[in-house]
Amino acid sequence: MDRKPKIVKKPWGMFEEYATNEKVTVKIITVKKGGVLSLQSHKHRKELWVALDEGLTAIVNAKKTRLKKGQIIIVPKKARHRVMSARNARFLEVSFGHFDEKDITRYEDKYGRA
Repeated sequence: MDRKPKIVKKPWGMFEEYATNEKVTVKIITVKKGGVLSLQSHKHRKELWVALDEGLTAIVNAKKTRLKKGQIIIVPKKARHRVMSARNARFLEVSFGHFDEKDITRYEDKYGRA
C-alpha cells in the first residue's frame, strides 16, 4: 500500500479501508511524554501510521512532520524513520509485508539499543 486509505461512503456515514486481502500486522503504539522511538529502518515491511492523539512528531527520511489527530504517514521499506512525543500519545501502525521484530536496523537510540 503506497496510498492513503480508500474512503467508502455509505448512507449511514463512511469508512476508511486501510488494507484489503493483504498480509498485515496491526498495532497501537503508545509513546510516553518525552519518548523517542529509535531512528530505524526495515528491509521487509512498509508501514502506515495514523495519529490517534495530538502531540506526535514523525520523521521519515529526514522529513519532520508534526502530526494532527487522524493524520496519516506512509513509511516505505528501507526508509529511516522515528516518532517522538511531547505528551502521552498513541498511533496506529499497520505493517505491510513480512513482520519480524528482528527486521530493525537502528541508527540512533536514546535508550542504548543502537
